[in-house]
Amino acid sequence: MKTKKIRVLIVDDSAVVRQTMSEILSSDPAIEVMSTAGDPYIAADRMREEIPDVITLDVEMPRMDGISFLQKIMRQHPIPVVMCSSLTEKGSETAMKALEYGAVEIIQKPRIGTKLFLEESRVRICDAVKAASQAKLGKISTRSLVAPKLSADVMMDKPASSAMIQTTEKVIVVGASTGGTEALRIFLESLPADCPGIVIVQHMPEGFTRAFAQRLDGLCRISVKEAADNDTVVRGRALIAPGNHHTLLKRSGARYFLEVKDGPLVCRHRPSVDVLFRSAARYGGKNVVGVIMTGMGDDGAQGMLEMKQAGAFTIAQDEASCVVFGMPNEAIKRGGVDLVLPLAAIGREVIRRQ
Repeated sequence: MKTKKIRVLIVDDSAVVRQTMSEILSSDPAIEVMSTAGDPYIAADRMREEIPDVITLDVEMPRMDGISFLQKIMRQHPIPVVMCSSLTEKGSETAMKALEYGAVEIIQKPRIGTKLFLEESRVRICDAVKAASQAKLGKISTRSLVAPKLSADVMMDKPASSAMIQTTEKVIVVGASTGGTEALRIFLESLPADCPGIVIVQHMPEGFTRAFAQRLDGLCRISVKEAADNDTVVRGRALIAPGNHHTLLKRSGARYFLEVKDGPLVCRHRPSVDVLFRSAARYGGKNVVGVIMTGMGDDGAQGMLEMKQAGAFTIAQDEASCVVFGMPNEAIKRGGVDLVLPLAAIGREVIRRQ
């Protein structure tokens, strides 16, 4: 039986972007470009003829902006929407609003002219569209990946078999992807001001993580900031890995700190959850509580197993509260999870384990 392709409507006022996005998405055998539109009014006409499975939507467009169109879609006929942005600071804040209004993912518009950047964008964009379609369908895809994946081996050797000596300070490490922005808000808002230090990888493009951290900082009792190289992990603060950079947990004596560095895509992502989790296994061991949340794919699954083997306590978000159950499910299947919990209960359990 032939597998039904994911039909995508591309909405962007730039003809160049529409053409490039069409080429990128059409290169994946699981995706078909249903149509393109230069603004929301043309998109609405296309949708009268056929309803797409996923919409990719620009933020700034003539006649009607993407946020207003998103709100109309979600009120009248909810469809998974992937927002596009040129990643200006203003655009980042707008994209945060888009996530609040129901967008499933944020992707970066490809910067024409850089072959490597376009190739990396192809993988990210195709994965974002697949993740969006799964959020609608509520099941895990069995399709093959669009490109070979590198493991965390390219960034760091596997941790030694012996776990690091336990200390009085715990470190919480968290990985999330599709649906993670809202899941992280709920999780972080549940934590007390003196909770253990937290390091987070949320799959998000460069330029968005700072606005995301600033938004959470205004909502939570703990402080939240975008991570910088050599930041110390301290109680009452969450550090969010910056987009397009891997973030590793390191230790010097009793001090935990972060290394923010470049490197290849790992599990098709940069930052990668697997890279953070492996570093936590290697340098934190029994002092770590690991949490894996909603998201497509398997980034973080191997790293969570390594954390558990190093003595960390590991938690996965349950299927019912996930937007996409891919990442937690993979970690569970590999035997890397000690406890599966609904999102609302994860914060309490993390504190209980400190």
